[in-house]
Amino acid sequence: MTFASDDHRTLAMAHDERVSDGRASDATGAEGVGAARTRRRFTGRIALLGPAFVAAVAYVDPGNVATNLQAGARYGYLLVWVLVVATASAGVVQYLSAKLGLSTGSSLPELVGSRLGTSSRLAYWLQAEAVAMATDLAEVIGGAVALYLLFDLPLLLGGVIAGVVSLALLAIQNRRGQRPFERVITGLLLVIAVGFLAGLFVAPPSPADVAAGLVPRFDGLDSVFLATAMLGATVMPHVVYLHSALTRDRFGLVPPGPERRRLVGATRTDVCVAMLLAGTVNVAMLLVAASGLRGHDGVDTIQGAHEAVTAALGPAVGVLFAVGLLASGLASTSVGCYAGSVIMEGLLRRRVNLLARRAVTLIPALIVLAIGTDPTGVLVLSQVVLSFGLPFVLVPLLVLTSNRALMGSEVNGAVTSTIGWLITGAITALNAVLVVGLVTDL
Repeated sequence: MTFASDDHRTLAMAHDERVSDGRASDATGAEGVGAARTRRRFTGRIALLGPAFVAAVAYVDPGNVATNLQAGARYGYLLVWVLVVATASAGVVQYLSAKLGLSTGSSLPELVGSRLGTSSRLAYWLQAEAVAMATDLAEVIGGAVALYLLFDLPLLLGGVIAGVVSLALLAIQNRRGQRPFERVITGLLLVIAVGFLAGLFVAPPSPADVAAGLVPRFDGLDSVFLATAMLGATVMPHVVYLHSALTRDRFGLVPPGPERRRLVGATRTDVCVAMLLAGTVNVAMLLVAASGLRGHDGVDTIQGAHEAVTAALGPAVGVLFAVGLLASGLASTSVGCYAGSVIMEGLLRRRVNLLARRAVTLIPALIVLAIGTDPTGVLVLSQVVLSFGLPFVLVPLLVLTSNRALMGSEVNGAVTSTIGWLITGAITALNAVLVVGLVTDL
């Protein structure tokens, strides 16, 4: 009897243990499934990133290097606020462009072209093409200067090499599709970041001076000119046209519903991360110039800035600077040529082979290098041209993304529209101030 009771108790205990183990196993299994789902969601979100990183390359191109170094070397931390405002503005603009392509399945140039008559469409294409050419000019020159700094190659030869390498990068996009192209460009973006962030660890800037540079102000017409160039180099019109095509080509036309909302959310993350990286690199350039190059002679040119960086911060930082500039030129010239093709296809309704376009648009840059024009001056001037092209891309972008019939549930809200128009108004006003100042100074 006693043994029987003990047996019953033993069986009951065993049953309780099995039930307990089963519950624990179920809990562990549930936790494992939950963790697996979380990993899949995270991996899936990461897989959706990419288009904004291609766009971000345009925000750290050789034109940015020239303008940011000049701003830091001449005015110290005075214009830090310009980069912060420009980067935040770029994030808003790039998000709107990406959202437009995702929601409509069309690029911005296609949508603008479909709403204009023949003569208006041609005129609009001419200004957009001028912007693309100014971009291309700056990027090829930047690559040539980097090759000169690294290997002492003549600028003309460096320009040819930069053009040939950009052809190879475009061949990846032509033959293997957008995803491999995105990976290559993102890799180059990381090289750019390392190249230009390295100097901050050798010559850390003064936190108090950086904070003072966040207060908006100018110091004469030259600082306005530089601020306009920095703005044009940061909020790049050609890549605003391009980003809509990048999301269109990656995702196609996504019907309204949960899937589109998920992709729009992933696009927002993509833009935020990419713009944060690009903005950090731009600010780093200015801070290195402000903390390490003020008082040095010849820093108004990239070559002089490189020599000053090498002398002040060491040869290793000088090499990283040149490598970052080279990666910037090679990546951004490929992206710029891609943007030019999208602009032409959307506005002229003619598809031009990317490689053929690259070969043709390389010619003006090579001519500039051959006649011995100051590369840095050309770079800064090209960024001012880009700034003047911004209203022509921002106004139609805002009008289209505020059209409920076109955008559906992804139409701009009141806050987004207000911010967008404020950005456009500020850029237009800055350009007007620059024109008036230049005319009255002549």
